Amino acid sequence: MNIQSFTFNGFQENSYVVSGANGAAIVIDPGCYDRFEQQELQDYIARENLTVKALWNTHCHIDHILGNAFVSRTYNVPLAAHKEELFTLSMAERSAMMYGLAAYEASPEPTEWFEDGQELVIDDLRFRVIFGPGHSVGHVAFYSEAENVLIGGDILFRGSFGRTDLPGGDMETLKETIHNRLFTLPENTVVYSGHGPATTIGEEKRTNYIWEF
Repeated sequence: MNIQSFTFNGFQENSYVVSGANGAAIVIDPGCYDRFEQQELQDYIARENLTVKALWNTHCHIDHILGNAFVSRTYNVPLAAHKEELFTLSMAERSAMMYGLAAYEASPEPTEWFEDGQELVIDDLRFRVIFGPGHSVGHVAFYSEAENVLIGGDILFRGSFGRTDLPGGDMETLKETIHNRLFTLPENTVVYSGHGPATTIGEEKRTNYIWEF
C-alpha cells in the first residue's frame, strides 16, 4: 500500500491518495480547491498510472470536500460517507460563503454509506471503518490492520485533536472516540491526520494533552 498526501486549500488540509500494487486507488478527503491544486492531484494520478476506484470522506467539513465534485466527475466515482454526515454536508455551501470560497463547486451527495466495523475492499486495498464522532456527528476513520495504518481525518492530530466548537461537535464524545476507539489500536499504528504531520497511536497516548480534558 502506498499513501500519498497533499496539503491543499487555505485550511492546510491533508488529502490522500491510497494505492495498491495493481494501481487501484482511493481518493480520501480531496481538499483541492483551485485549478492548480486539482491539476497537482490529477498529474500525480496520471504519472503513477493509477485507476481511481473510490472517493471517500472521513467527514464533510468544507475543507475536506472542496475537491469532491472534481474527483467524482473526473474519475466517474461515487462519493461514500457516513449517513450522519448529511447533516454536515448540508451546511457546506453556507460554510463556503462564510469563508469566502466563491469558487466552491457543490459536492455531490453520497450514494454509498459507511457502517461502523464495515470491511472495505478495493482490489488489494483493505480497510475497516471505525465510527468516530465528536469532531462531527458522522466522522469515520479507515484502519488497515495489515499495514498498521489509520487514516483518521480530524479526530486525532500530532499533539492535538479535532475542534468541537462547530455544529455537531461534542468534546465528551470526541474523548470517548479517542480513548475507546483509537487508543485501543496497536501503538505502532501510523495515524495520517486531516491536518499536520503523521504520528502514531503510541506517541499520542504518551504525549497528547487529550488526557487533560
